[in-house]
Amino acid sequence: MTTSGLSLPAIPTRIVWDESLLGYNFGPNHPMSPLRLDLTARLAKELGIFDLPQVSLAESFVASDSQLTRVHLPEYVAAVRDVSSNPGQANEPLGLGTEDDPAFEGMHEASARLFGGSLAAAEAVLSGEALHAVNFSGGMHHAAAGKASGFCIYNDAAAAVDRFLAAGYTRVLYIDVDAHHGDGTQSIFWNDPRVMTISLHETGLSLFPGTGFANEAGGPDAPGTAVNVALPPGTSDAGWLRAFHAVVPQLTGAFEPQVIISQHGCDGHRDDPLSNLRLSVDTQRQAALSISGLADQFSEGRWVATGGGGYNVASVVPRSWALLLAVAANQRMPVTTPVPAAWRDYVRERHGIDTPKAMGDGVDMWWRSWEVGYDPNDDIDRTVMATRKEIFPLHGLDPWFD
Repeated sequence: MTTSGLSLPAIPTRIVWDESLLGYNFGPNHPMSPLRLDLTARLAKELGIFDLPQVSLAESFVASDSQLTRVHLPEYVAAVRDVSSNPGQANEPLGLGTEDDPAFEGMHEASARLFGGSLAAAEAVLSGEALHAVNFSGGMHHAAAGKASGFCIYNDAAAAVDRFLAAGYTRVLYIDVDAHHGDGTQSIFWNDPRVMTISLHETGLSLFPGTGFANEAGGPDAPGTAVNVALPPGTSDAGWLRAFHAVVPQLTGAFEPQVIISQHGCDGHRDDPLSNLRLSVDTQRQAALSISGLADQFSEGRWVATGGGGYNVASVVPRSWALLLAVAANQRMPVTTPVPAAWRDYVRERHGIDTPKAMGDGVDMWWRSWEVGYDPNDDIDRTVMATRKEIFPLHGLDPWFD
């Protein structure tokens, strides 16, 4: 089957994928199953995305210690190596060998390979070989400089940000649309005025990691560069899109990034078991379209995207990330596109799961623009206004009218 949709100019796109990335595997009962990556790659291939003339595939690599310690503490990398070689010996103070991050043999190499995938994606854009690059196996945004957390060992999203900083970029924007707060990436660049991190997530009052409120706004040397929109449980498509468009485009315009790095965790979907948001695949695709458009408008198209969370591994993750790959390739695949029968048959026969027949969820994509007015009785409007009041004045923006 080949992709279909609106004919648009081809954009050189690098997709980092090879089966060695399936080695990031915490075991058969862990929510972060590598099956989600395998099924995403199989779906993208069936849809013809990998065969588009503007798309090139690249293998990942195991990042070196010198690359890892650009964003992680040397003693932490040494601890991961130690646990990787001795998986029965946990290091719980560093988050290794816990229920969330159980140790497994080869953990260091598998984690460093995810990290290397996002470095490879960043390098493709830096070199000019691609304008867009995607590492859907990455997005490990909870890993801090010196601690594992939330299924994340090494922070590959931070690696991509740092690669552009090392190349001399002075304005790098990181946008995180995972249901969980991008706390690790925020903490690594907390006091770096060259990096703005924007995270839209379910409030920490109801969801791990319990952080990401409007008043988390950056360190003393970087006020206003950490941006958080903490959405109430039950937020659905219209509310999420209203919040995104009330914060992200305005701050992107004020920051004027030279490149955008984005994390596309799809665990905010209404069928995901690990969050309380109520989003559709259609909205997750719209987020990718909007971020791609911001890259076109402000960073000469330069855009690196990663995956992230997502725990409905057959019915949600592959569709969401295949649509992300199509957006990156500037292939406007309609959400009404049929899911290839061969892929659905494979999932049913191999894994016993019946999957949706269409790439999208068939929802109404209408949302209420912020320009129509602020409603103080609306939970979403209140959290958006909290963020706007906290951050907008630091960038010369009016929280009420911009």
